[in-house]
Amino acid sequence: MRRLLLPLLLLLLGLGPGPEGQPQPLLPSGAQCLEHDCFGIFWGSRPFAEASAECERGGGHLMTVRSTVAEDAIALLVQNRGGRLWLGLRLPQPCTDPAQRLRGFQWVTGDGRTDYANWEPSTGRRRCGDRCVTVSRELRWEEQKCEEPADGFLCEYNYGGSCPRLPPVEGLLVTYTTPFGALGGDFLALPPGSFARIPSMGLELRCAEGGDGGGLRWSRDSPPGGAWPCRLANGGCEGTCEQEEEGGQPRCSCPDGKVLAPDGRGCGSPCAGAPCQHHCVVAGTGFICMCEAGYSLAADGSSCEDVDDCALEPALCEQLCVNTEGAFECRCHPGYEMLEGRCRPVPPCYGAPCEQHCEEVPEGSGYLCGCFPGYAVDPRDPSRCLLHCNSSQCPAQCDPVTLSCECPNGFVLDEDQRVCVDLDECDMNYCPQNCTNHPGGYQCHCQDGYYLHNQNHCIEIPLIGEDGESSGDFGPQSPVPTRTPPTKVEHLHPGVLVGITLGALCTALALLALGYCLAKRCCRPPATMDYKCSSPHEKEMGLHPVTSSCATSGQKL
Repeated sequence: MRRLLLPLLLLLLGLGPGPEGQPQPLLPSGAQCLEHDCFGIFWGSRPFAEASAECERGGGHLMTVRSTVAEDAIALLVQNRGGRLWLGLRLPQPCTDPAQRLRGFQWVTGDGRTDYANWEPSTGRRRCGDRCVTVSRELRWEEQKCEEPADGFLCEYNYGGSCPRLPPVEGLLVTYTTPFGALGGDFLALPPGSFARIPSMGLELRCAEGGDGGGLRWSRDSPPGGAWPCRLANGGCEGTCEQEEEGGQPRCSCPDGKVLAPDGRGCGSPCAGAPCQHHCVVAGTGFICMCEAGYSLAADGSSCEDVDDCALEPALCEQLCVNTEGAFECRCHPGYEMLEGRCRPVPPCYGAPCEQHCEEVPEGSGYLCGCFPGYAVDPRDPSRCLLHCNSSQCPAQCDPVTLSCECPNGFVLDEDQRVCVDLDECDMNYCPQNCTNHPGGYQCHCQDGYYLHNQNHCIEIPLIGEDGESSGDFGPQSPVPTRTPPTKVEHLHPGVLVGITLGALCTALALLALGYCLAKRCCRPPATMDYKCSSPHEKEMGLHPVTSSCATSGQKL
């Protein structure tokens, strides 16, 4: 029997082995909790490492004192009791640094952040070795070797929230138990997982998350639903707690627009957990599901189905209507584009493959590719442009980056590499007989009796025989250009037009004068030449209309 009583006594004292053979954490001699932090004091001679392990076994760590608030908590726990207690400060470097606020020490949480320090004045010199920090009854910090045991230690536990202590009720004793083993009735706040026991009511409450996610609050696990007596914390009701008499069954009720939660104490919106796909609207003590624009409520009353807007209103769009999920989209027929919500004809030149510029054909929906001055439409590809010049000289097209210049076909660069000069193909014997040069090209002509074949070959025309037939084929003798002229006629400069006109007029006048002289010569009668000699030494020569004679001593010569 004694062998069974000893382990049971150790377990009650918090010194026995745990479920897996590990020793149970020590129970704190005192504890206090704030909103997010709890502090516990443990008395027992232990070195720093063992004290730290005890705090971690209970879910915490050695205490960090970063402000005067933590110092006030220590003052409440110590209550003028003597001895030195381990704090969570340890030296991570070989020696201390008295110039720093923490003197080179670091918290067990791995940082050195603090707004407060309270060192013992007599320990301001530099020390080396494995050193940790204790706090005295006077709340002074003092350095100490870590392997030496202190009289106790302070643990800190951190939580995300807390439950407020239950309001005091006359004649009701409430005892609280924290997750780290602290027991008492004077806590300011309780961390999650704490229990509140009221023996006179046979009631046990637990600090836990509310069923509707409303944060931490007191609830009971058995039975899980319903209110407890209204005189203790309003029966746990979020709304109103109603109880007909002292021994009657308490129940909770909620204000208008809210319904009782599944736990029988909380109040929530009727739409909480509603199966509505889009929107839920509160209606009295219930709810109604509603859908967004472009959808309609399905037969199940909660799902939403897409509405075909195009079928619902046929004239919704000007040309084409395409239904989309929850909406619709207006589109245009080919050859039209959407501009300001209307379908407009696409300009013929929009997207045309013209290399330089495009001109719309006035009639019909077509286009014509054009070229800049100095260029002509490529006869092989009407969408491209080639360099073109209709005079004997023109500026070369030069690239300012590569400094290379280019001339049209039939032109060459002059010595300065800036001007294109017409190449006289006639001087290069391109034609077998006659040749006419023009800017950028030339024309071959054949003599009489020959006809031009393949632009630059002259073939003799066969003679016609007595039977009226001729051997071989021959074609008309007409000059054929060696290069296809540009399809686009460029407008000439007014000065060029005036020069051409004056040249043509002068040529016409010259031809008229030549014709007049030829006509006058042909129409004049033949003349006779007479020599009249008045003396043997004198001769007179004159032109007469009929005869020409010269008389000397009565003789006709």
